[in-house]
Amino acid sequence: MAKKRATKKEVKEEPLEKQLWKAADKLRKNIDAAEYKHVVLGLIFLKYISDSFEDLYDRLKAGEGELAGADPEDEDEYKAENVFFVPAEARWSYLVSQAKQPTIGKTVDDAMDAIEKQNPILKGVLPKVFARQNLDPVSLGELIDLVGNIAMGDAKNRSADVLGHVFEYFLGEFALAEGKQGGQFYTPRSIVELLVNMLEPYSGRVFDPCCGSGGMFVQSEKFVTEHQGRVDDISIYGQESNQTTWRLAKMNLAIRGIDASQVKWNNEGSFLNNAHKDLKADFIIANPPFNVSDWSGDLLRKDGRWKFGAPPAGNANFAWLQHFLFHLAPGGRAGVVLAKGALTSKTSGEGDIRKAMIADGNVIDCIVNLPAKLFLNTQIPAALWYLNRARNNGHPRKGEILFIDARNLGHLINRRTRELSSDDIDRIASTYHAWRTGEGDYDNEKGFCASVPIERVAELDYVLTPGRYVGLPDEEDDFDFAERFTALKAEFESQLREEAELNQAIVENLAKVQMPVKEDAK
Repeated sequence: MAKKRATKKEVKEEPLEKQLWKAADKLRKNIDAAEYKHVVLGLIFLKYISDSFEDLYDRLKAGEGELAGADPEDEDEYKAENVFFVPAEARWSYLVSQAKQPTIGKTVDDAMDAIEKQNPILKGVLPKVFARQNLDPVSLGELIDLVGNIAMGDAKNRSADVLGHVFEYFLGEFALAEGKQGGQFYTPRSIVELLVNMLEPYSGRVFDPCCGSGGMFVQSEKFVTEHQGRVDDISIYGQESNQTTWRLAKMNLAIRGIDASQVKWNNEGSFLNNAHKDLKADFIIANPPFNVSDWSGDLLRKDGRWKFGAPPAGNANFAWLQHFLFHLAPGGRAGVVLAKGALTSKTSGEGDIRKAMIADGNVIDCIVNLPAKLFLNTQIPAALWYLNRARNNGHPRKGEILFIDARNLGHLINRRTRELSSDDIDRIASTYHAWRTGEGDYDNEKGFCASVPIERVAELDYVLTPGRYVGLPDEEDDFDFAERFTALKAEFESQLREEAELNQAIVENLAKVQMPVKEDAK
């Protein structure tokens, strides 16, 4: 019998954004990710506004139909179409022509300055970091060529979508590369998707008072588009205390064509300098920093936002929750990420505030216990809080709270990071929708979800840990404790080995780069 000829194994081509990331990261060389992200993301943004400009420029130059007689260099023509005007010395075609010059860094910095002067809404937003000595001009030129290939062929007609997707992907990759610091500007995509899918912000005012790089707003816009809604039906409001992160947010939103005029920056933050004092939002979606101790609580003991009690000066968790409630419209709802400790803490009056929110305010709709390893910047366990100002106005479950325990959902994407799948997100969101609206088939499911009367929550001293209420799955009611202990022990030992290997690798790398110390001349 003749042997079958071996066929060449098909290699699945990587998505464009992954290919670009690998190539861009290779050009990084000795530049820290925290600094390099402004170089790459700044170029992607420049490519986006230049593509949009040149597309309209070509149509104005052709002068067909309503554009007959239009001047392609008239700035007002671009303002009318919500397109940024790009001066000749900042257009992508010009930068490409200069990419091999040793002065390319200064050329790009000058381009950023020129764009800001022509477009006041971008004043103070664009990075001018391209002429720094640690950025090799040759590598910068190669990076310009690389970014120039993002919207190729058929993709050119939808370059905003392509560039927006690449921008978002790069934000996530830079957050991973930066580790703990990266989490300050980026909330993992699957968590944002879960928040947005549970809240369903079809129309109205969407607010995030600690907005990072704007991911909550981008996902809200995606949700509306994917559900055949009108993006113009939502308006966004945001605040960010870190100016560098605010700049990323402004670029991230501009590349999506989202109006970011109400996304404000001040270095005092939302507690001390509330940029939207009179705003009553229909939706609040937020991931505030966990357990912040230096939030100036001592200066705000009598603030009017603390309807359910003054938060402790040493922890901002319940200050954030009450800040969100203060900004919700009478029918508004909020989805918030918070450290899991806030579900049980009784120190410094936190238990009394939580009790008041449940017993007196009746504002807590749902609590979702999240899996571990979802976040890039912390290993602190987290939960989602869903707040609802309309629970006393026809809510079919106004005397109950929904608890969802999602600790066992999600999958590892690397040794240290987990994410929720689209099926996980759909399962959690559809459970909440069926429960909240009363229009679907909702049933308690052991080990996963339970609708609990507030009286029962009071019996457990207003502790909100989902595991207290949902119980164990049927198949785990009589689980083998010894077997479970052995499995957990093995997992813990494996993690210790991984930590040891990582530490050893760090030590070895440090040893390689250390320079020999010369002895002093005698």
